[in-house]
Amino acid sequence: MAAATGPQPISSSRPALLAEQPDVTEEELPMNQNLILIADDDSDVRDMLTVTLEEAGYQVLAAKDGTTAARIMTRAKPVGLITDVRMPDMNGMELCRLARNNPELRDMAILMVSGNSHTYDVDAGLSAGADGYLSKPLSPRHLMAELQSLISRRYVGAAS
Repeated sequence: MAAATGPQPISSSRPALLAEQPDVTEEELPMNQNLILIADDDSDVRDMLTVTLEEAGYQVLAAKDGTTAARIMTRAKPVGLITDVRMPDMNGMELCRLARNNPELRDMAILMVSGNSHTYDVDAGLSAGADGYLSKPLSPRHLMAELQSLISRRYVGAAS
């Protein structure tokens, strides 16, 4: 019988999925103002976002569905959430509302990303509590500028 090895280190070539790391405890999750959570069911998008964010100096956790993302964000309390709109289980709109209804997450910057850029989709995302909305395909440079702006606004506003 092989000994349990516990959680594996986060690889910069693939985002960490909490569901893929059995027995992860709250103490093992990175908890700092540099943590971003990605919620997207597309592994290529998760990988691109992870690389982009890590190159910018952020720690990254990633989830392939909204339910897993909800569990991670309530425990890890990231400074920012980048979420797809359409995902299995819990969609990005529901995830956003859940975050905004949690007093411990009210200062978290939320950036929605989607292949849909119709006005009503953008309005629905912002009404659900997102701070910003970007259309796929994503430009890493534009994504970082938007995310850093949203984080700055959230924390400057929270400190006032």
